[in-house]
Amino acid sequence: MATKPPAPSTAPKNAILIAAGAYFFVVAFVPFGSTLLYPLTLFTTWVHEMGHGMSALLVGGHFSHLEIRANAGGTAWAGAAHGWPDAIVSAGGLLAPPLLGAIILATVHGPKRARGFLLGLVAAIVVSLLFYVRSGVGIVTMSALSLVFGYVALFAFRETPQRRVWFAQLLAVILAIDTLTRMVSYAFMGQTSEGKTSDTAHIAENLGGHHLVWGLVITALALGMLAFGVWWAWRPRRAAS
Repeated sequence: MATKPPAPSTAPKNAILIAAGAYFFVVAFVPFGSTLLYPLTLFTTWVHEMGHGMSALLVGGHFSHLEIRANAGGTAWAGAAHGWPDAIVSAGGLLAPPLLGAIILATVHGPKRARGFLLGLVAAIVVSLLFYVRSGVGIVTMSALSLVFGYVALFAFRETPQRRVWFAQLLAVILAIDTLTRMVSYAFMGQTSEGKTSDTAHIAENLGGHHLVWGLVITALALGMLAFGVWWAWRPRRAAS
């Protein structure tokens, strides 16, 4: 006897939509909503600076430490040999937030994955605190966030574990919004607000060309990553029977 195929699962879509809705509700309607989300803004700075550092280590360069400032700016004391290695270090910081956001969007669709992702994130933060984070703001904020992420993964929402997925997707939404706002505007700057060479200008120094051209390339890659993450989450799939 023929059986009716199961309906497509909407769980990933729902989690992303709920996370996005929660973010915009807090920003638009909750008093001091942006202030409440401020630690997560510093989280995106941490992802950016760790992207520089990890890229440096991957290409055989050096990563001394990173700083996170109260204005949400940051600096990674990292670099590699002149040319494509150092260009990858510069691009790594710009692309780390959209890459991590896309990974969350595409893969963190169930409570077990959400718990695993959050625990992995806690481990990464703890390692960075031990070896790389060297500013008071960074130490305090990332220590607090590691405790929050660990609590959500291990103790919170025991009766409603799907909410862990919503929480993880909230991080993806914040990384995506940071990419569409701060990163895109920064990608087309030749200098930072402190008068230092920007990441795209540093890429141009290493590979040639104009920093605006590299800004377009980086922006296209970042938007492509996020688009892939959303597409993967929205693609048709079958629920378990």
